[in-house]
Amino acid sequence: MTPLGFVVGALAVWRLTHLFTEEDGPGRLFARLRAALAPGGFWSSLLSCFYCFSLWVALPFAWAASDERWARRIVGWLAMSGAACLLQRVSSKPVPPALFYEGEKEESHELLRRSAERNDASGDT
Repeated sequence: MTPLGFVVGALAVWRLTHLFTEEDGPGRLFARLRAALAPGGFWSSLLSCFYCFSLWVALPFAWAASDERWARRIVGWLAMSGAACLLQRVSSKPVPPALFYEGEKEESHELLRRSAERNDASGDT
């Protein structure tokens, strides 16, 4: 696989994967496809995960771009998917971390400290 072939393949893998998993597509074709598969199952979970779907998209590109050696095809396959995943991380907006809010705490750890202080004051151990 030539370096140019790898770069072009990785860009194509990113483009197709992004189109299927993130975009509506022409005539909302891909949005309708994802909605039709929404109830669950293999295809629904595959189209909802960029990283998972990039492995499947990269497979034919690596097969076509590599020579007859299986090891090179496998490495090319994983490398193209990995490059597409890196492009996705660089090009996507950062997601803020999830906030966890419990509300007002019903438990108080002060109660435990008071009990221990009372036991010490009364001489009980």
